[in-house]
Amino acid sequence: MSTPMRTPILAQSLRMTARDWRAGELRFLLIALIVAVSALSAVGFFIDRMRAGLERDAHQLLGADLLINADSPLLPAWRAEALRRGLVLADTVTFPSMAQAGEGEQSVAQLASIKAVSPGYPLRGQLKITTDASQATSALGVKTDATPASGTVWVDPNILTALKSRVGGTIKVGDKDFTITQLIASEPDRGASFANFAPRVMLSTADLAATGLIDNGSRVTYRLQVAAPTSRALPAVAAYEAWLKERIEAGAIKGVRVESLENGRPEMRATLERADRFLSLVGLLSAMLAAVAVAMAARRFMLRHLDACAMLRCLGLTQNQVTVLYLTEFALVGLVGSALGVLVGLGGHLVLLELIGKLIETELPPVSWMPALQGVVTGMLLLVGFALPPILQLRNVPHNRVIRREQAAPAPLALATYALGVIVFALLLLWQAGDLKLALVTAVGFLGAFGVFALAGWLGLLSLKRLRGAIDNQSWRFAVTSLQRRRGATIVQVVSLALGLMALLLLTVVRGDLMAAWRSATPPDAPNRFIINIMPDQKADVARRLAAAKVAAPVLYPMIRGRLTAVNGVPITGATYEDENARRMSDREFNLSTTTDLPPTNRIVAGTWYQDKPGVAEASVEQGIATTLRLKLGDVMRFDVGGTLVDAKVTSLRKLEWGSMRANFFVIINPSAMANTSQTYMTAFHLPQNASGLTNELARAYPNVSVIDVSGIIRQLQDVLDQVVTAVEFLFAFTLASGVLVLYAALMGSQDERTRESGLLRALGATRRQLARAQWIEFSLVGALAGLLAASGAAALGWALATYQFKFEWTFSPTVWLAGVVVGAACAVIGGWLGLRHVLSQPPLQTLREA
Repeated sequence: MSTPMRTPILAQSLRMTARDWRAGELRFLLIALIVAVSALSAVGFFIDRMRAGLERDAHQLLGADLLINADSPLLPAWRAEALRRGLVLADTVTFPSMAQAGEGEQSVAQLASIKAVSPGYPLRGQLKITTDASQATSALGVKTDATPASGTVWVDPNILTALKSRVGGTIKVGDKDFTITQLIASEPDRGASFANFAPRVMLSTADLAATGLIDNGSRVTYRLQVAAPTSRALPAVAAYEAWLKERIEAGAIKGVRVESLENGRPEMRATLERADRFLSLVGLLSAMLAAVAVAMAARRFMLRHLDACAMLRCLGLTQNQVTVLYLTEFALVGLVGSALGVLVGLGGHLVLLELIGKLIETELPPVSWMPALQGVVTGMLLLVGFALPPILQLRNVPHNRVIRREQAAPAPLALATYALGVIVFALLLLWQAGDLKLALVTAVGFLGAFGVFALAGWLGLLSLKRLRGAIDNQSWRFAVTSLQRRRGATIVQVVSLALGLMALLLLTVVRGDLMAAWRSATPPDAPNRFIINIMPDQKADVARRLAAAKVAAPVLYPMIRGRLTAVNGVPITGATYEDENARRMSDREFNLSTTTDLPPTNRIVAGTWYQDKPGVAEASVEQGIATTLRLKLGDVMRFDVGGTLVDAKVTSLRKLEWGSMRANFFVIINPSAMANTSQTYMTAFHLPQNASGLTNELARAYPNVSVIDVSGIIRQLQDVLDQVVTAVEFLFAFTLASGVLVLYAALMGSQDERTRESGLLRALGATRRQLARAQWIEFSLVGALAGLLAASGAAALGWALATYQFKFEWTFSPTVWLAGVVVGAACAVIGGWLGLRHVLSQPPLQTLREA
């Protein structure tokens, strides 16, 4: 095309865009694009901030971005290097010791977890303190950035009862006396280590030397907290971590562990991973609905412009000129719609934050530019992927369309561009999800559903053709004939309606099941107390006391300390494993257990549960540690249990639900093989707040028994869970808007053709009542079939997501099918009535003229 011709084409395209806008032709496409992009942008903005907030809040569980654990003071060079990189540091020193209160015969002692902290601790999160014991028990203290002053300590509230002391009282730690000034209501980096389960006594590092408790041979854990001063400096933390690991490996330094959220808090990792997947799932479903909505809107635009294209061809425009005209028009609509969608999404996510501001206590990070860019690019990609095929069909409209209202079959190039749409769609899903496996499972599910739905629609039409004469009713025959006449359009309508309903069902009924399953993984009545070091002769009486306190009958599990010394006869040494986690696991004692039955929340994923045959030692191993230590079925693990060697063959691998907070063991060996080993017992149970006296009762009766309160960890898990569930619930409203638009597009796609057909049938003598009944029958059949297919697809996709992605137990619910059929039929009937109600109320001649 010559340069002088470009300006007239551009001007003509602008005039066409303005005319189509005034005529209302672009409004549906623009609205579809705005809703699609706004839904994606609102999800994107919120997910982006939620993920950043969750990651930040999750780092509070470490108290830092990076945590260095060591059995001896850290090398000064490591500290200097962190400071050189501009990172912020804080120190903690943790060890068990006795805390004492009182004088002479009135003196009382209690094993405590002593923690000395430096100024600035913690680097992430905040301590909560109070002077009210009831508030401390409920984690209702006041947030503080301070640390204990010299000569003072902050303590857990339960140590006051054990030491018969109070706030303002004095306790002795080692050689130094301290004044209790505050109670610890919440300690963000407490963790689930058994070393942290004793009551906490927190003091300043400046007072540590005066206690005289640290000398050679002391069991002390030194921790250096490392954090970036700003979010932009986070790469410096990763670079420092890599530098530090390189030095540790090069020097073969033992007793040092570098922890991040990924390897430092296993009880939180599964919860955060599922949170990210749930948020990604909402984004994926929004993207799918957006794609379907834009595709249906573009197809409707194409059908309504066939006559205009034929007229333009008759007036002398070439195919390329027609293509440029409509590409320019679509590009303008795409840019405007995408920009407006991003603005609406930004405002929508702010409204969402306002609505749930009281439920999310932590302040979310500021808005980033990435979701806005994603929204604009997504809008343009959706138009390119799903509007280009209709445009290519418009360029091939023949001249004689002006006289003969026939539509040629789509050209091969136009059909081929739908493959481009599928590719763009897949890339969009991957970009939106950020999770290849989740994107593939969801995309394959929807694309597979597309093919299955199309086949089911075609088979359904064949069945209706045979049933046309089965019912002696004129309206029935009108409805079946109408569906058969537009077989292709009917199949497209069924598929589009089914896809839209499937996403909505997945986000309503199935989503509820997923949420219930997730909540059940860490239920409100999850165990919040552990009892350890129960001696065999104390077992029966402890069980009796628990039963008297109306605690749900907990199982007392044997706990056996054993060190892994060999695998398949090959001794374990420091050089056996290259992986840092594997070396750490092989360098310490395991908490082994033995039981006849498979514990609750444990699931066999490989092999079989042992038979406990005399003289045969069999081990069931948690699948995560089996992967870390490169163990497989049939391997023989040798444990040194207090000088007794036990060679146990791995006969099963287990999947554990770490978030359940129940008693979980990496390795369980059959009882007959462990009969001669030294054993203590432990249990986990849920203790209601009104039964807190049980803890003090057990502590007085059995000084050797440790009752461990993990309610703080439960609260952390529940806080993260509630935060994400709330986000998903409210994000559903934006996705619902996209789904409703898809339903409207599917029902309105054949409105013009139905209008002409209704006018013609009325002109030929059909009554208004017959046509009304025919429409009700037709839309009911289409909606019911689409609803049935949508329910089946939602159930299948929900099962796949629950089984392979979220790792939940899945239960099929007949409510999904009932809801699908009822909602599908209702949507189709209501949509059809809204689109065609005026057709039956005006003269046939007027209908034909307007059509």
